[in-house]
Amino acid sequence: MKKRIFAIISKAEDGDLASAIFDYSIMALIVLSVLSIILESYQDIATKYASLFSVFEVVTVAVFSIEYIARIWTADLLYPDSKHPHVKYVLSFMAIMDLMAILPFYLPFISADLRFLRMIRLFRLFRLLRIFKLGRYFTALQIIVHVLKESAAQLIISVVICMFVMLFSAIIMYTVENPVQPEQFPNVIASLWWAICTLTTVGYGDVYPITTVGRFFAAVISLVGIGIIAIPTGIIAGGFSNAISGSEQKKEEKHYCPYCGKSLDK
Repeated sequence: MKKRIFAIISKAEDGDLASAIFDYSIMALIVLSVLSIILESYQDIATKYASLFSVFEVVTVAVFSIEYIARIWTADLLYPDSKHPHVKYVLSFMAIMDLMAILPFYLPFISADLRFLRMIRLFRLFRLLRIFKLGRYFTALQIIVHVLKESAAQLIISVVICMFVMLFSAIIMYTVENPVQPEQFPNVIASLWWAICTLTTVGYGDVYPITTVGRFFAAVISLVGIGIIAIPTGIIAGGFSNAISGSEQKKEEKHYCPYCGKSLDK
């Protein structure tokens, strides 16, 4: 029974109708769930169909909860070589997304404290994380997650570099501009707003240097910002290139029957 449930909740294999129905049902439920969140943002629609939204949320959470429990129960089949398969699954990225998708529904039952309930409104945003559940069923999303995992170390280094450059830029601009613009550059932390906007090339224009030296440094920092933004972009692009080429290479290594076209690899 456990093996059959595991086969159903896993990505459908060719010919497994029950698993295919489960996959498409979950995908449809995820899309409808995200759509309901969007529709609830319209006050007139949310008020008119409040009971319908509530019923749909209960049904959705019930299905996702059963799915989450079933995946934990069958974790030993997913990780047969692990000593603690259930713990390994619970701590996995997709399991955390599954939990965060249903957790906002159960949190109000923990406490009726008004301050806690106000915080729950913020946690309701986590319902949008349900869209990440689609990652199990789409290869493209799986490639994105794989690339981010493989490039994690390089991305962390690039983020650290960005933070260092932003802080350095904020210190320079505070030193140069504070004497003439104490309201716009009152301290280094406040000057970070200008550094972030400039280095990310957003440039809102509400804070800008007016001294000659400040404008010179601003020009240099703006040019540096272009290169800084290109670092993580290049890392991710390189990761996608490697992932796609590796996937194509695996396809070429597979063997297929010349008569029926089925894969001969087991």
